[in-house]
Amino acid sequence: MKPKDFRAPFTFAERRVLLRDQVLCIPANYSDWDSYTFPGWQAIFGNENPVHIEYCSGNGSWIVDRAKRNPNQNWVAVEKRYDRVAKIWSKIQNQGLTNLLCIWGEAETATRVYLPKDSVSTIYINFPDPWPRKRHHKHRLMKVSFVEEMRRILLPGGQLTLVTDDAEYSDFATQELLQSPLNSLHADPYYIRELEGYGTSYFEELWREKGREIRYHQWEKARV
Repeated sequence: MKPKDFRAPFTFAERRVLLRDQVLCIPANYSDWDSYTFPGWQAIFGNENPVHIEYCSGNGSWIVDRAKRNPNQNWVAVEKRYDRVAKIWSKIQNQGLTNLLCIWGEAETATRVYLPKDSVSTIYINFPDPWPRKRHHKHRLMKVSFVEEMRRILLPGGQLTLVTDDAEYSDFATQELLQSPLNSLHADPYYIRELEGYGTSYFEELWREKGREIRYHQWEKARV
């Protein structure tokens, strides 16, 4: 299957939340959230294995590798761009990855409306768009409201890892995270420059080739 074989399962006029072929479609410009009930991770994956979510999955290279290397864990790729979702879907189909679900939708909305409390082991955010212009900061993913939603869905002791090459965005995200009950695994300045065994992605390879510094932020939800 090629990315071009992926087709939206509805027209704009017919848009609705729909799970098909391991893609959960959550349309933009939509508000009838109660018309769909999230079935739960066990119903989706058919097991009770740990669930790991990656936001900003891009073309899926990082999370597909994780899913292949860890077949006894469940993986969720969250991406809002149609072309990137098509690439993730293609990889899922071609490699028979029954432990990988793609959520096609806006990250905070999908998380707030559907994802269950205390149900996710680990969250990863790899190279989110830094929206560098000040007037665009409202579009940034790492806002206090989204941090709170991630904290809500994490299991006690669950971890959030944020990876970015943008120093200003790194500092911005740190300030947002410091306002939450999450605890940093690293002392001030709250990041490290290498994380062994983390895996790589298109953007990491691109920015490393350009000599950019990569920052890894790791935060943990308090254990009960």
